Amino acid sequence: MRPARNWGVLLGAAFLMATSAVGPGFLTQTTVFTQSLGASFGFVILTSILIDIGVQLNIWRVIAVSELRAPDIANRVLPGLGGFISLLIVLGGLAFNIGNVGGAGLGLEVLTGLPVTWCAVLAAGLAIAVFLVREAGPLMDRFAQLMGLVMILAIIYVAVVTQPPVAEAALRTVVPAAIDYRAIITLVGGTVGGYITFSGGHRLLDAGIKGPAALLEVSRSAIMGVSVASLIRVLLFLATLGVVARGLAIEEGNPTASVFQLAAGSVGYKLFGVVMFAAAITSIIGSAYTSVSFLKSMRPGIATHENRWIIGFIVFSTLVFVGVGKPVSVLVWAGALNGFILPITLGTLLVAAYRPSVVGSYRHPLALTVFGVLVVLLMTCMSGAVLLEQVAQLGK
Repeated sequence: MRPARNWGVLLGAAFLMATSAVGPGFLTQTTVFTQSLGASFGFVILTSILIDIGVQLNIWRVIAVSELRAPDIANRVLPGLGGFISLLIVLGGLAFNIGNVGGAGLGLEVLTGLPVTWCAVLAAGLAIAVFLVREAGPLMDRFAQLMGLVMILAIIYVAVVTQPPVAEAALRTVVPAAIDYRAIITLVGGTVGGYITFSGGHRLLDAGIKGPAALLEVSRSAIMGVSVASLIRVLLFLATLGVVARGLAIEEGNPTASVFQLAAGSVGYKLFGVVMFAAAITSIIGSAYTSVSFLKSMRPGIATHENRWIIGFIVFSTLVFVGVGKPVSVLVWAGALNGFILPITLGTLLVAAYRPSVVGSYRHPLALTVFGVLVVLLMTCMSGAVLLEQVAQLGK
């Protein structure tokens, strides 16, 4: 029996993964796709939840039993592969983090009325403050849990106020009137693609929860993480659906803010600020922490000054946002781009699950392997279709 204090770490890792996923892009994607697909977006959410659980269980279990970070596992599968995957993860994490900084600034702007650039810098400063503490891990866990709870309560209020057609949403979740594969790949990429799927797994590893004896705890934490992110997604879907069902026009420039304001007036707009800030600040922390955890494997010396590197990552993301900005369209497609990375990382860890040099005598569940292979094939095909679609549009 493991000590009860591990429960806090397991919950912290779950919320770190969930709140890393629930950033500005997550909020924007959910609102935009609900607006275009209506109640049928429930089917996309259900499909993505099933895929997310299978992905998390496969990846977190292999990380735990191997007691290695993902890039180290990849290098044992094929020398040099870990560096390639780390490059993809860090670049994807940086792209997301620029949007996270902007989202946090936007949330604070709504709450304070200060210019968004100043607010972005203030939000980045708060995220940096977490890593100024020597033992940042426990503080990061508690902060992620608090912000996750704040988001859930705020979105519940808006979802209740909009009075969405729940019966229709339930029906279309299993019998959709339309299916959008681009929405599926975007949701999966935005929830467990890129750095996000490794955030909680690497956190558990750093906290010492690893090895075959910890697999039950790791699996529970992985499912909790997907459950929290999915709960927020479903609540936001229902809130947006209620606005759409009433025939109200959602503003394209800031669709999520428009939903909250249309639903609950000035109170709703302020709640949007709370949700956007909470979502973005936790995503800044999760993105920076996980991206640097990949860099540690490329350059072991980084581990000695890990917090400084994390702070530098946040500072660089903030400078890029201040200089360039982050439009809504990029936030939507950042999730889709992460969907391209997922087949590579998941496929690599599935191969590693059958390498004794990586997992020893551990036997990976056949059901998880089959599901993982299907996800790799599905995401590869859908990613390829999206790529061809984009190439065709560029040729017009």
